[in-house]
Amino acid sequence: MKLAMIGFGQAGGKILDKFLEYDKRHDSNIVRAAVAVNTAKADLMGLEHVPQENRVLIGQSRVKGHGVGADNELGAEIAEEDIDEVQGAIDSIPVHEVDAFLVISGLGGGTGSGGSPVIAKHLKRIYTEPVYGLGVLPGSDEGGIYTLNAARSFQTFVREVDNLLVFDNDAWRKSGESVQGGYDEINEEIVTRFGILFGAGEVEQGGDVAESVVDSSEIINTLAGGGVSTVGYASETVENDTSGSGLLSRFTGDDDAMEDSASTTNRITSLVRKAALGRLTLPCEIEGTERALLVTAGPPKFLNRKGIERGRKWLEEQTGSMEVRGGDYPVPNSQQVASVVLLSGVNNVPRVKELQEVAIEAQENIDDIRDESEENLQDLVEDDDDELEPLF
Repeated sequence: MKLAMIGFGQAGGKILDKFLEYDKRHDSNIVRAAVAVNTAKADLMGLEHVPQENRVLIGQSRVKGHGVGADNELGAEIAEEDIDEVQGAIDSIPVHEVDAFLVISGLGGGTGSGGSPVIAKHLKRIYTEPVYGLGVLPGSDEGGIYTLNAARSFQTFVREVDNLLVFDNDAWRKSGESVQGGYDEINEEIVTRFGILFGAGEVEQGGDVAESVVDSSEIINTLAGGGVSTVGYASETVENDTSGSGLLSRFTGDDDAMEDSASTTNRITSLVRKAALGRLTLPCEIEGTERALLVTAGPPKFLNRKGIERGRKWLEEQTGSMEVRGGDYPVPNSQQVASVVLLSGVNNVPRVKELQEVAIEAQENIDDIRDESEENLQDLVEDDDDELEPLF
């Protein structure tokens, strides 16, 4: 699947950078075009893989390149005001070669949290291609203002995109881990999951062809209908002798090259269950999921139709959905078999409900603190016994 990716804000830019690095490392050609947008000049300068001409600094007249300081209302205003500058970079994207747009942002800060719904709305107004969001929720330990930002951005962003893929930092942060180390690891988890998902179906000339092809239309149909999506992932290391593998061995029945059929089937069905019931990018109850897609990736001799079909049927039973698609993604030189499960239209998500409750409480506290602050200031500067005349 060919994507035009737009990283908005600090987190969005870093994840976009990681996607480009993943693309080069795996030669997956997912990112057809990449644009990073920010109000902070230093964040844009810190990127390593986004082309210099595709780094867009907005809001210079208002924040002088120093960011919006977690003020997502200001982030949204600046995105609206400078939308032409962002569009200028998007104009260089060969849209006829793109299957969809992906707007990436952290939802707890200011620029990405405020600006990503604005750019998503703009793209949907102009282009016919689907516009997806990849939103990252802040950890619960990051503070009330970030929770409030995330709750407000989430409910706005999900309405402006064709589907919102969510990653919850809270479910992935490890205790005792450094902040930078934690985010680097989280970003790697994000691109691994979405890289395999969006990379499915991309076969080079002369490469291995999947038994059950998953192409961009399968992904688009799974994400159609909107709502919120989460992704599960599981992998297992295999001993892959690349010298004897390939499409030819499937037809010749080479016993040395072909893995035992029963163990292949069992491995795939086990990985599907681990992916769906393990750590999802957004933890939720999978029952009631509207649509699902299963992709199994790995060396061709470790993939078979029977395992994928069994995994797909199991997913149908667990989710209760009649719309479960599935297929394989041959990666000849890999030493791993991996399963990625996309659950689209999830509705039983305790984390989002908790986020909204905490945000409402934070909003009330902020209003109370502002009122109290004004009263304290009045008490501080007013003296009834000796009242001073103000200058103006």
